[in-house]
Amino acid sequence: MAMLNSVAAPEVRPTVSAGRRTRHPGIVLAMLTFVYVLNFLDRQLLGILAKPIQDSLHITDGQLGLIGGLYFAMFYCFIAIPVSWLADRTSRVGVLTLACAIWSAATIACGMARTYPQLVVARMVVGFGEAGGVPPSYALITDTFAPGRRGVAFGIYNLGPPIGAALGIALGASIAALFDWRNAFVAIGIVGIVAAVALPFVVPEPARGAADPGAAIVSDKAPFWATLRAFFANPVMTLAALGSGATQFVTYGLGNFAVLFLIREKGMTLPEIAIWYALAIVIGMGGGMVASGRIIDHFARKGSRRVFAIAPAVSLAVSMPFYIAFVWAPTWPLALALLTVVMFFNYFYLSCSVTLVQEEAAPNQRVLAGALLLLVMNFIGLGLGPTWVGAASDHFAAGGAANPLQLSLYTLTPFYVIAIGLFLWLARTLRRQETIR
Repeated sequence: MAMLNSVAAPEVRPTVSAGRRTRHPGIVLAMLTFVYVLNFLDRQLLGILAKPIQDSLHITDGQLGLIGGLYFAMFYCFIAIPVSWLADRTSRVGVLTLACAIWSAATIACGMARTYPQLVVARMVVGFGEAGGVPPSYALITDTFAPGRRGVAFGIYNLGPPIGAALGIALGASIAALFDWRNAFVAIGIVGIVAAVALPFVVPEPARGAADPGAAIVSDKAPFWATLRAFFANPVMTLAALGSGATQFVTYGLGNFAVLFLIREKGMTLPEIAIWYALAIVIGMGGGMVASGRIIDHFARKGSRRVFAIAPAVSLAVSMPFYIAFVWAPTWPLALALLTVVMFFNYFYLSCSVTLVQEEAAPNQRVLAGALLLLVMNFIGLGLGPTWVGAASDHFAAGGAANPLQLSLYTLTPFYVIAIGLFLWLARTLRRQETIR
């Protein structure tokens, strides 16, 4: 594996007994996916409830972009590194359980915030907790499913965002419409606390390397700095992270303001959002996750790794004109139909990049490798995308534009081109490696 070029080979014990492998991988995957649903649901609530939050706390688009982007990402991206290093050396299930409890409690605190600074602090703590959510799950799935099955497994796991967003829209918008936006945060936070209590009873801790060919158990602890250097010295991992970051600049920039855009400039109401936008998320984003997982597993079984780069490059090229048409669309039904297509093709990159990085990494480095991938792509996408859109909207509004949020969403288009270029560069790198081998 490429990650081992700069890191001493891990100590292994030759075989994995049948008892050490997960006996019910479907149950494990279902529980991890459910926790990811809660992870993303908590994260998306701010964007879903943007309008009532703005009305209650009197905050601007720029402030909303900061709280959903840079402020959140400062904790989410960088805390993930030491947390993931700890998970690589201890119990990944234990770290995931504690993380779920922290972000759920902080979500409840968001619902109790009475001022903008209080909401900022609560969102930062949500980011702190969610930093320990996804990387341990990546490693647990990789040690539960063998190569050739991981693409579909990650495709199912990555249904967490569309299901979480759809439930957030349906439940959050419905609760906000019937009661108050604060009740939505509190109710969903309580569900997360319950999930954290149940998690260690449902998900066992698999041996590191248990599902890899040869069934070798890795028993040593990966060095932190050597793993860090090896990740960024590996062009495959670096390009996958940068391409994903450029893609997420679009997806998070759009995602944090889509509901506000549909309400403010397309004329949708919260009850309509709760039904129709939720369906668009499930059909579009969910369909893209499942389709991409099946595509990469099909080609991976044939020995071609270039699919990890070509699939997202092609999908983003298809998505871009539909995105421009969505922003332009004069009515919300047309805009929502176009957005469904956009979301289907926008998310091919996720399963591709995660699977590629997990297979490049050594078994005892997978949590940290996943965290480094998330660090790069989330700092660029989550940290800067919503911040950019919010600041651009305030800028256009100050200039007297009648539709500032629409204009700011148009400015995301060049990042499609950047992402496509990076994934094509990655495809060329993978092809060169295949030729050498």
